[in-house]
Amino acid sequence: MVQNTPDNPAPQPVRKPVIGITLGDPAGIGPEIIVKALADPAIRKLGRFVIYGLNELLHYAADLAEIEPFWWRLQHDSERATYSLVHDIVCLDFDEHSMLASPYRKASRQGGQASLAFLEEAVNAAQRPIEQGGIDALVTAPICKESWTLAGARFPGHTEFLQHRTKSKRVAMMFHSPQLNVVLATIHIPLMDVRNVLTIGKVFDPIDLANESLKKFGIKNPKIAVCGLNPHASENGQFGDEEARIIEPAIEHARKFGIDAHGPFPGDTIFIQAVKGKYDLVVAMYHDQGLIPLKLLAFDEAVNMTLGLPIIRTSPDHGTAFDIAGKNIASPDSIKSAINLAAKYAATRIAEQAKA
Repeated sequence: MVQNTPDNPAPQPVRKPVIGITLGDPAGIGPEIIVKALADPAIRKLGRFVIYGLNELLHYAADLAEIEPFWWRLQHDSERATYSLVHDIVCLDFDEHSMLASPYRKASRQGGQASLAFLEEAVNAAQRPIEQGGIDALVTAPICKESWTLAGARFPGHTEFLQHRTKSKRVAMMFHSPQLNVVLATIHIPLMDVRNVLTIGKVFDPIDLANESLKKFGIKNPKIAVCGLNPHASENGQFGDEEARIIEPAIEHARKFGIDAHGPFPGDTIFIQAVKGKYDLVVAMYHDQGLIPLKLLAFDEAVNMTLGLPIIRTSPDHGTAFDIAGKNIASPDSIKSAINLAAKYAATRIAEQAKA
């Protein structure tokens, strides 16, 4: 990714971005990584922050890390018009979802209900003006998909929820790290269903969205590699026809729009070429094809960004980590990267709006 330099400076917004952060599943590491991240002066300089969650768990996380509480607590249904413009860091407390008597470090209906409530309020805020309690960008701490199911949610994850709530026609998950950038053609579906879900449009859309996003990062003509679905990218039809029938036509369609897309390439080698700098991003056909190499290279640094939404949304590229919750060993590095990326995009948008 392009770094800020004297020739490519970070945008100077007319005001600090207001960044919303959802607590995620209360039984996971969300409270710990949020407190640790916002305790860092370098992170605090990036904007003002509104935490959608539980004050009790932020205090618990601060006690674990021996950090003095540094945020203002407000009831989540308080007057919205001023809190994000008056205080640098606010916790909007959903105390009706208190987890003191609920299961900890495991999936639960209560955890699912709480994390859904945090997210619902944050998404509403992301679509309101700042003067009415809005936010410029949203960073989501990890949720537990099992908890959402127990709570009756019909969405398998953040991406699908956000697409529905913002009425977005097409979205894609982009994973950014210093070494590798990946976008997925399919998201949270069983592996056995991938070949039936893939269409030319399903492959073209992430190529197009990725190209648009990379240009916003300052890459003028992104070079995009596209994975095949089958071993060895089917080796001319020896192991399947999805490459010839779906993926190649999608790449050709992208090239007609001026996108520098290439492939399909075997999934077991193309990531090596991308890490060496030959390509700016890889489009993977399914979840684990793209995320195994990314997490192997940059588990604590990678950031998930949802492309195609009208709002800015990033998240750390890891889960709730129930097994280490409450042990004060969870690293905040990934959520720090997510906050940095959200702040950069928000600052750019604020600067563009000021010029309009």
